[in-house]
Amino acid sequence: MTAPSGRLAIFPGSFDPLTNGHVDIILRSAHLFERILVAVLVNTEKQPLFTAEERVEIVREVFREYQNVEVETFDGLLVEYARRRRASAIVRGLRAVSDFEYEFQMALMNRHLEPTLETVFMMPAEQYTYLSSRLIKEVFRLGGEVRGLVPPAVERWMRHKPAVGVK
Repeated sequence: MTAPSGRLAIFPGSFDPLTNGHVDIILRSAHLFERILVAVLVNTEKQPLFTAEERVEIVREVFREYQNVEVETFDGLLVEYARRRRASAIVRGLRAVSDFEYEFQMALMNRHLEPTLETVFMMPAEQYTYLSSRLIKEVFRLGGEVRGLVPPAVERWMRHKPAVGVK
């Protein structure tokens, strides 16, 4: 792996949709690293609420005032993507002990594939530890309130999505 450029950290995920837990981790990562790259995963096997392009647009809208937060899509092996981008770290969120085993295995595999790439685990603020994108979508589809759980821009996008709007 070549030398990192400006201490770039990658925060990968589907972000479908972006939650306030994601926002919390991105903002705190932006203070730890010179640059944070929100890498929106393109997974053709899943049926996302938002297209990859929409998710990128939403994240850019939410973080438009933060010069050191970048957003783009990626697919394939995260380690290869990190090499191409010359990242020094991967940021991963841990909400509960149940997340740890999977994330720990992934971090060890990534270290095996690229020993110079560090994984940094961050916990979201306490009020967001139970949030997941899946849960947000489910609550919204059933007519529940998501205000305060997602950024206002995300809620606005969700309300304009034809298949999701509350009837």
